[in-house]
Amino acid sequence: MTATAAKGIKTVLHPVSDLAAATALYTALLGVPPQIEGTYYVGFEIDGHHIGLVPDGGPQAITTPVIYWEVPDIEARLAELTAAGATVKQALRDVGQGRRVAEVVDPDGNILGLLQDR
Repeated sequence: MTATAAKGIKTVLHPVSDLAAATALYTALLGVPPQIEGTYYVGFEIDGHHIGLVPDGGPQAITTPVIYWEVPDIEARLAELTAAGATVKQALRDVGQGRRVAEVVDPDGNILGLLQDR
């Protein structure tokens, strides 16, 4: 395993068309209320994982769930993935509180999210 290998799945974002209905459904599924609840995003924390609901795919315009893999060195991992055939969908960006994210697309069109907490 390389020094930049993924640590595991940290976050999954789900695009939703009705945020209130999705919030009720995910609250029932997960058995906990959301820790973040806004008109632009609802987030749940469960067993060290984050489940996010994004109305209408948010600014990323996601149309399917996106899984974010936690990595220790996001820049190195991006370089390795693009060298292996992935293309960048969303460039590396800081989303606040020391968290950096990026998305790539594999050759089959699947979106892979990368996440690094500093």
